[in-house]
Amino acid sequence: MVQVHPRPQAGDTVMSVAGDGPDRRAGRPGKGNGKGLGPGKGKGLGGNSVGLLGSAVIGISTVAPVYCLTSTLGPTVGQVGVQMPAVFLAGFLPMLLVAFAYRELNKAVPDCGTSFTWTVQAFGPRVGWMCGWGLVIATIIVLSNLAGVATSFFYLLLGELTGSDAVAALDGNRPVHVATCLAFIAVATAISYRGMTATKGVQYALVSLQLAVLAVFAVMALVKARSGDLPASIDFSWTWLDPFAVQSFAAFTAGLSLSIFMFWGWDACLTVNEETEGSAKTPGRAALLAMAVLVGSYLVTAVAAQMFAGVGEEGTGLGNPDTAGNVFAALADPVMGAALGVLLFVAVLASAAASLQTTFLPVARTVLAMSAYEALPPSFARIHPRFRSPGRATVAAGLATGVFYAAMSFLSENVLIDTIYALGLMICFYYSITAFACAWYFRGELGRSVRDALFKGVFPVLGGVLLAAVFCKTLYDMWDPSYGSGSSVLGVGSVFVTGVGLLLVGAVLMELMRRRSPAFFRGEVLTRSTPALVVEE
Repeated sequence: MVQVHPRPQAGDTVMSVAGDGPDRRAGRPGKGNGKGLGPGKGKGLGGNSVGLLGSAVIGISTVAPVYCLTSTLGPTVGQVGVQMPAVFLAGFLPMLLVAFAYRELNKAVPDCGTSFTWTVQAFGPRVGWMCGWGLVIATIIVLSNLAGVATSFFYLLLGELTGSDAVAALDGNRPVHVATCLAFIAVATAISYRGMTATKGVQYALVSLQLAVLAVFAVMALVKARSGDLPASIDFSWTWLDPFAVQSFAAFTAGLSLSIFMFWGWDACLTVNEETEGSAKTPGRAALLAMAVLVGSYLVTAVAAQMFAGVGEEGTGLGNPDTAGNVFAALADPVMGAALGVLLFVAVLASAAASLQTTFLPVARTVLAMSAYEALPPSFARIHPRFRSPGRATVAAGLATGVFYAAMSFLSENVLIDTIYALGLMICFYYSITAFACAWYFRGELGRSVRDALFKGVFPVLGGVLLAAVFCKTLYDMWDPSYGSGSSVLGVGSVFVTGVGLLLVGAVLMELMRRRSPAFFRGEVLTRSTPALVVEE
């Protein structure tokens, strides 16, 4: 029988598994209840802390739409030209199909471990552990990148406000840059440490700012583009939405990889499922709502920017390689004027800072779940008694991010760049495994109705196949030394070495944990019939 203990009086909360059999922590399985994990009953997190809108806001914030647009519009145009909106739609498709898989799995097993928990229950401990590792390492990489972006735009914004080139140049001072990055990481960690209530309040303001500035930018760009006074502007054409008009398959796959990166992060809605009102249904709905907002804002902004600036390689053209890394910096004044243009810098900084803070949610909760199920050391399963947040896991994620970024920044700029390029590999890795896990988990239900066949089988498998194909194509491209920073190891591209190396590090850590926690890897702790986790004093 499931036992729910009273609120702890002092100290951290430690999670265990309660069932009808002996204590699982001793490595002996209890008798399952045949229903999987109970909805939202498990690890001591603060239940009912966020609703549908708050959950969707967290998903949007984690994606960082303004940052993604300013850093991706240029490179995407460089690959596919005016077909950029079509490629955004193409990247949205596999993410939508995988979102259906997440929704269905969450209905059955609303557990904050998401990809890790579901994949273990579908494919077993080893595949599930590596899937969890893919999520964790991808998040650590993107957290370090977001901290760097937030720092760069912080000094860029200060330079704009003060009119001082010396202030803006502080970003190029390595010790100052790294110290500021660590400060941003520390603040984001502290907010996440205080639980969902603090997180939600900050995110409403930052996401509202981002979407409002994007709306103003798009309207002003469209109005000026239609005035006919801009020599570089181009008229809208419905052919921009045709993915088959891309000049080559190689260009299409390159653009698709960028597009997939732009949507990554929406699954943060699911990792806070145990803290969400209606944990079985609300997170899945929030994920779909976040995806709809994202694809809508991406398409409107892409079309507006393309009509205003065109796709040329000079001046403000979106194809200009000199401005590709930060398109909004080039378009801010021409589109919005000097007075309002600074809002775009504020929005990019807010986007990076907001995503930095919310991206701690999925990694901390995945580590919490892995620890609670004995796949990681038990200390990471401690819950803060006041904030009801995974305090140890959050602090560990912050420390790992800070150490990783500082070490890479001082040791090798090329390795840091190549690690960021390898991010797409990790994303496709754990998303595709989760999608396949959905179809296998529900394999006995696929014949019950057309809806079950589509949403639990066909759509997830199709999404998994698409992402697996991108994974394989990216892996092939990474072998070339010209990919990423252009460096190589024994003639092999360093991005390939970095990406595959990070997965191999996960395999080594998994083997170490197998020796420490053999019960989990024997399939005795987490199975499809595992009873609910409970809180022990």
